Amino acid sequence: MVHFQPGINPPTGLDHRLRHAPEFCRKSDSPHETNAILPAPGSTLSMKLLVFAHVPPPHHGQSYMVKLMLDGFGGDHRHPAPGPARVSPFGIECYHVDARLSQRLEHIGDVRVAKLVALIGYCLQAIWCRYRHGVTNLYYIPGPGKRSAVYRDWVVMLLCRPFFDRVVLHWHAAGMGKWLERAVQSRARSFTYERMREVDLSVVLSQFNRLDAEKLCARRVEIVGNGIPDPCPDYAATLQQKRRARRDARAKLLAGTPLSPETVAAAGGDAEVFRILYLAHCTREKGLFDTIEAVALVNLALVASRSPVQIELTVAGDFMEQAERRQFDARIARPDLQNAAGKPVVTYAGFVSGQSKTRALAEADCFCFPTFYYAESFGLVLAEAMAFGVPSVTTRWRSIPELYPADYPGLVDPQSPPQIAAKLREMLTLDLSDGLRRRFEERYTLDQHLRALANALRTLETTPAQ
Repeated sequence: MVHFQPGINPPTGLDHRLRHAPEFCRKSDSPHETNAILPAPGSTLSMKLLVFAHVPPPHHGQSYMVKLMLDGFGGDHRHPAPGPARVSPFGIECYHVDARLSQRLEHIGDVRVAKLVALIGYCLQAIWCRYRHGVTNLYYIPGPGKRSAVYRDWVVMLLCRPFFDRVVLHWHAAGMGKWLERAVQSRARSFTYERMREVDLSVVLSQFNRLDAEKLCARRVEIVGNGIPDPCPDYAATLQQKRRARRDARAKLLAGTPLSPETVAAAGGDAEVFRILYLAHCTREKGLFDTIEAVALVNLALVASRSPVQIELTVAGDFMEQAERRQFDARIARPDLQNAAGKPVVTYAGFVSGQSKTRALAEADCFCFPTFYYAESFGLVLAEAMAFGVPSVTTRWRSIPELYPADYPGLVDPQSPPQIAAKLREMLTLDLSDGLRRRFEERYTLDQHLRALANALRTLETTPAQ
C-alpha cells in the first residue's frame, strides 16, 4: 500500500495525465510490468547495453547505483579488467561511457561551455561503441525537472538516440513530468517530448515515480526499487541486543527507575543519551535545518522537565553552499541547542564513508531525514538505516512512504519541525529495529535489485525495434 499525504504530491491517473500531454502521446498503450526470465547460468546468450552514465566521483545515490549495476552485471566490457574474462551473470554485457560532467557536488547543475564540449565527446564515444562493439541498446539516466539537466538530455537524445535500436531511461531522479507541465514554455515542452517520448523501456524506482515515464509515453514501464550491499551483515550478533538494551534503559529512565550496572553496560555505558543521526547532503531541502529546529524543540523540553534522558545530534555530509554552512554554524551555537550541563547538542562530522559511516549508523539510536528535495525519488540512505535497524523519522514526500510498512509511525509532513520533534520523542521508546532490519532483508538487498533490474532490461529482447 502506498501512502500519500493529502495536498502533497498526490498521484494522478494516467488518463488525466495524458489529457495534458501532446496529441502524439495519446495513442500510447498504458504501461505495464512484465517479469522476464533470466538466461540459465552458463548461457552464452548476452544482451549488449551501452551504459551512458557516470560513476563516483562525485558520490551520490545515482552514481553509486550505476557503479553497483556495472559491477553486478560483470563489469565494463569496453575496458575489461586484467585477468580472466568476467562472466555476465545476468546475460547482460555493459559497455560504459563514464559521462561525468562535474567533479564535485557543488558543480552539479552549473551551465558551462566546457561541460557541453565534454558531453558531445561522450556522445561520440557512445556512437563509436555502437559500431565498434555492436551495442544496439542505449541505457541513459535522465535528469530531474531542472533546465541544465534537461538541456543535457536534449543533447544526448538528439545525438545518440538515432543510432540505437532501443532506448532505456532509468529514472533515478523525480519531477520532470510535473516540471514540464508547470515550469516551461510550450516550445521547450514540445522539444523535450520529441527527443524523449516513447522510449522502449522506462525503469522507475517506485509506483509514485511512474509519473515521469508516463508523461513521456514510454512504451513499457518497469518498477525496480534500489538495493545495496548489506552494510551490516552481522546485525543479529552485534547490534540487535544492544538496540533492545538501549531502548529498555531509556524507558526505565523516563519512568524514574534507576538503572543497574548490568543494564548500563548492556546499553553501551551511555544509556541516558539518545543519539540522532542526520546523514545526507547538508542542504535545507534535504531537511538539515528542519532536523536542527526539531532537535532544539526536544532539547528544550527535556531540559525544562529535568529529564534524565538527553539528546545529541550528529550531522554528517558535505555542504553544497558556504552560505548554508555559515547559517548552520550560527544556528547550532544558540542556547536552545545546549543541554542542561551547557554542552553543545549538535556535532558536525563532515563527510563520512567506509568505516566512519558504518560506525555512525551503528551508534545511532534514530535517523532523521525530513527531506523535501525537489528531485527526491528513493532515499537510498533510508535503506541503509534500515539495514542497521535504525528507526527513521522522514517525510511523506513523493515515493518515500512506499519504502515503509503501511502503518510505519515515523512519517511527518514536509517542513514541519514540530511534527519531527514529536516523532523523535516517540522514538525514544518505540520497538522498531528488528522489523526495519527484516524489511531491508526482504526488499532492499543488492541481489534483489540486480535480478529485478536485469529482468526489466531483458524485456527489451521482446520489444520490436523502433
